[in-house]
Amino acid sequence: MTVVRHAFDEELQLLQNELLAMGSYVEQMLDHAVQSLCQRDEDLAKDIVRRDDEVDEMDVNIEMHCLRLLALQQPMARDLRLIGTVLKTITDLERIGDHSVDIAKAAIKLKDYPSVVNLVDVPLMKQKVCGMIRGGLDSFTQHNLELAYDVCDMDNEVDKLYRRMRRAIVTAMQINPSNLEACTLMLLVIYYLERCADHAVNVAERVVFVETGVLRQLAASHSGVWVPEENNENDF
Repeated sequence: MTVVRHAFDEELQLLQNELLAMGSYVEQMLDHAVQSLCQRDEDLAKDIVRRDDEVDEMDVNIEMHCLRLLALQQPMARDLRLIGTVLKTITDLERIGDHSVDIAKAAIKLKDYPSVVNLVDVPLMKQKVCGMIRGGLDSFTQHNLELAYDVCDMDNEVDKLYRRMRRAIVTAMQINPSNLEACTLMLLVIYYLERCADHAVNVAERVVFVETGVLRQLAASHSGVWVPEENNENDF
């Protein structure tokens, strides 16, 4: 029995390593996508678009690994929650990869609009979102609920930044209607970043589920009191 458990633990560690590799890859994609936008680097943006297939392949491979473990090991309790969390997390990571591609495609169209790109601090927003992605994955690998709470706290900061940037872009659009198309693309860019932050929150929520057995839609409260997230569907 001990030998079987040891082999299973090794499989779980391998699964965790695969998840971390995928997370690191999509975080780098997001970083490079924003870099291609700010530096008007069309070649880098096209490279991000091409890398989407690699993320999809990682997604499928990890999913198959999870299914093999479910079928052959019949995990229970915490092990089952962990594997289920990996299945959910790769979906969120794959969506972050998709949004990175969306930003890269917008960067290609915006390369001739430097003044519009510089309207808002997209690198700052990207930095916060990437920190959330890393925090969510670190909370998973370290079994650290405090890190998971921090990710949800950071989402509030990203939401505030998103709303401030959106107002700035809309104002610029009203002042100079000739920039309508470019400003619309910039609205989409910051929206994609905000959605990436939401996916990072999903990861943190699943960490709480693994560690506590309780799954909720959460909003941050560092005191440990959790409340449902405010519905901001009308913000965009």
